[in-house]
Amino acid sequence: MPRTLPRSGARGSARRTRGLPAAAVAALTAFGLVSACAGPPKDGPAPGGAAFKLSAGTPAAAGELDSFTWALYAEPPTLDYTAAFDYPQNTVLSNVCESLMRWTPQLTVAPGLAEKASNPDPTTWVYDLRPGVRFHDGGEMTADDVVFSLGRQRDPDGGSAWNSTFSNVESLTKTGPLQVTVKLKQPDSQFPQYMATAAGVVASKAGVEKAGEDYGTSGSLDCTGPFQLGTWNKGQSIELRRFDGYWGTRAKSAKAVFTFLTDPSARTNAMLNGEADGGYLIPTESYDRLSRSGVGTLYFGEGLSTVNVNVNVTSMKGPLADVRVRRALSLALDRRGFVKAGLGGAGTATHSLTTKAVWAAAPEEVRKAAFEGLPPAGQNIEEAKALIKEAGATGKTVTIATSPIGQDVSLLATAVQAAGSRIGLDVRLKTIAPNAFTALFTDPQAREGLDMFPETYYDSITDPMDLLSNFQTGAFQNYAGYSDPAYDELVAKARAEYDPARRMAAAAQLQKKAAEQVLWIPVAEWPTAVFLNKRITGAPTSISYLYYPWAADVGAAAR
Repeated sequence: MPRTLPRSGARGSARRTRGLPAAAVAALTAFGLVSACAGPPKDGPAPGGAAFKLSAGTPAAAGELDSFTWALYAEPPTLDYTAAFDYPQNTVLSNVCESLMRWTPQLTVAPGLAEKASNPDPTTWVYDLRPGVRFHDGGEMTADDVVFSLGRQRDPDGGSAWNSTFSNVESLTKTGPLQVTVKLKQPDSQFPQYMATAAGVVASKAGVEKAGEDYGTSGSLDCTGPFQLGTWNKGQSIELRRFDGYWGTRAKSAKAVFTFLTDPSARTNAMLNGEADGGYLIPTESYDRLSRSGVGTLYFGEGLSTVNVNVNVTSMKGPLADVRVRRALSLALDRRGFVKAGLGGAGTATHSLTTKAVWAAAPEEVRKAAFEGLPPAGQNIEEAKALIKEAGATGKTVTIATSPIGQDVSLLATAVQAAGSRIGLDVRLKTIAPNAFTALFTDPQAREGLDMFPETYYDSITDPMDLLSNFQTGAFQNYAGYSDPAYDELVAKARAEYDPARRMAAAAQLQKKAAEQVLWIPVAEWPTAVFLNKRITGAPTSISYLYYPWAADVGAAAR
């Protein structure tokens, strides 16, 4: 998904956890769907020159809170789960609406609203639901609600951002009061993994139908999570209230308030002065200031995120239509300089479209193959100039989006402009307002006049196919309009392969094909950042917060 920064892009828990039932473990493990952990925390470059390390989590809450306040960089345009493709929506919605399966803070797949998932044959997935689960409006969850909820995602006329997840679904059927059976057109290793994302959300059929066109923008969302939607002050804040009828562990806080602070400085100041207790997607220019403030702790965790420059389809009629020009810009880009300035030192320059962590389940030789032979991450201005001259592109104009949403976006656009000027291109900046930036990832009209735009892409599953599938013909995020039958055939082969070793071997080939065409320009791996002041703790450090009910774990810090 986007995963734009905006997803995109591209910004110790007291909860009781349940292990997978034995049958589900057998099924998911056999088909490579229990995601591997990303490995131990890694040292990296430093915000402000101090070493940083990926933390597995934050200390578990020591007690309950009346409320806490969380800073968001933008207001969600809607909380309809079918449109939950970006950071603001998912950061809120993950605490209100739950999915059939659950992505854990360790980035593994566990039971969610389905207490058991089984795979009796390669084209069948059976989900046995938890009994006694209540919706926020009082009704009890049944198989009818699941069929209805997934059906909204599957409807080609519904405009769901997750529609492609259901492209291999032949039928969704109620096979018992608390059982749903999904029949696939062909084996699909991706579908069961996505049931732990917003694609697998279950909402009340009656509640959604009652809300009609207003669903997601006002009133109740009528889901099952540990919080329910409270007051939504448009342009200011969203309040979530603890749901006392929750089937799982009670939330540590009676209320969570999300405040919209589009200005990065205002967001940072709010965390420093206590107006906001914490936040994800910390402005990178504030890493050093927050880490040295003494009012709280800045944590870094596994992000499964890459910062990229996307190529837009309109540019394929201009200079960027020539792959030599795209390669030249990639060669001229100062990735390490961007990591230092744009990401506050908390990141790693990369030549790969995918993060190393998503290959954790692959055999060593496959992981090696996925990264060997990729275009270099270092600068080579002379070679880039030669490519521009060879392509006859000297002096040609290219336009890239920029935004004051944060320096990770604005400085990346500036870095591309600087790279272009050094090799003979005229790269122009077009400023997009923070609240409008997210439209670049869903609305072709919003991308008109743009050749490129920054995107921070996060994987929604721990599998490289999440990103690499974006370049198949007609994919939601295939912004360049790329179409190659051989690529599409290889995507289909990888998607149909349940064995992780064979699936990822095909994915390694896809990564090389996409890299050769420079459909996105990879720039850096970027960890998740979360700031917590001294009064709260418990939030996960990994990117799991987009689909895991993280706010329920936030409570009072030990004194």
